[in-house]
Amino acid sequence: MPVASGPRVTTRSAIVVGAAGALTAVILVIFVVWLTNQNASKVNFSLGDDQFQDITADRMAKQITADGPVLFPDVSANRSRDIFVQHLGTDPKTGWLAFDAHKAGAPRECFLDWKKDRQLFVDRCDGSVIPADGAGLRQYPAVVNANGKVIINFNASASTTTAAPTTAAR
Repeated sequence: MPVASGPRVTTRSAIVVGAAGALTAVILVIFVVWLTNQNASKVNFSLGDDQFQDITADRMAKQITADGPVLFPDVSANRSRDIFVQHLGTDPKTGWLAFDAHKAGAPRECFLDWKKDRQLFVDRCDGSVIPADGAGLRQYPAVVNANGKVIINFNASASTTTAAPTTAAR
């Protein structure tokens, strides 16, 4: 009894498959060479924005007045930029502050806790007191734009304000 054989590979089909594979490889090499020669300013693989601008000034000012500064935990891979957004004063267009949520060099667990009755922050780890304006912490510029949104610029040269004397809050 004869046994059926599988599909036959002809010279023509082998040449077509080989040529398609070679063409794909050449295109891939050209793309990789082009990508590596691009100026870093043209190709940006960073994730996230340089500015945080999802805060409506009027609404957030009311929330801060009622509940205190708002903590925005860093959700990036390095988790190094947890911030508080604070509003001081009565005009929602001015008085905005953004600053680190823990002291420089402190472990991430050492967040500051807002004490509404005292209108100040207390460090969870050492009990020291930080004033409501975040003096002594790394500060980020925060302004209200024409659309009424608070814009926090993380890439501006952040500064550290002069710290007020701290005392234990225990």
